[in-house]
Amino acid sequence: MKIICIGRNYAEHAKELKNTLPEKPVFFLKPETALLRRNRPFFYPDFSNDIHYEVELVVKISKVGLHIQEKFAHNYYDEIGLGIDFTARDLQTEQKKKGLPWEIAKAFDNSAPISPFISKKEFDDIQKLPFSLQINGKVVQDGTSADMIFSINKIISYVSQFVSLKIGDLIFTGTPAGVGPVKIGDQLTGFIKNKKMFSFEVK
Repeated sequence: MKIICIGRNYAEHAKELKNTLPEKPVFFLKPETALLRRNRPFFYPDFSNDIHYEVELVVKISKVGLHIQEKFAHNYYDEIGLGIDFTARDLQTEQKKKGLPWEIAKAFDNSAPISPFISKKEFDDIQKLPFSLQINGKVVQDGTSADMIFSINKIISYVSQFVSLKIGDLIFTGTPAGVGPVKIGDQLTGFIKNKKMFSFEVK
């Protein structure tokens, strides 16, 4: 399986990082070794001094697909989850300045904590789905899929023009504004609507 991550998919987040708004979805990959499951702790890596959280809705692909038309994209996923796209912001900034790829800042082990998945049938409207992240009980990110620049269906259709989607692939759909650093001892708790999806500690 592969982890496909969408960047700059919320206008306010793009602005806070001083990035231009994309005309097409921007995506990059994380390896399977990035996954962190079952609320296991995230151990702060020694290669960075500036690890940032980015909470995101995550789609699990349920059908093999290539060149998927947007109007049929809803048939290619049945479940929604919540995840964190941890980013070594210091390494990312350094790579960007040099015009180099920045997988080193995104694809490291355990950089993608993930919740269990829920049937999309449990939600009234996937396109208006609220989600949030708390750190030590304080809300730091509060978003809704309604604010996505590119919808889930658009993302699936676009990515499938370049990369075959397979059963079990995960798509991190982008993060709203409010990203920031974590520190050892922080407790990160994520919600879709009022349902707690994950809660884990930074060690």
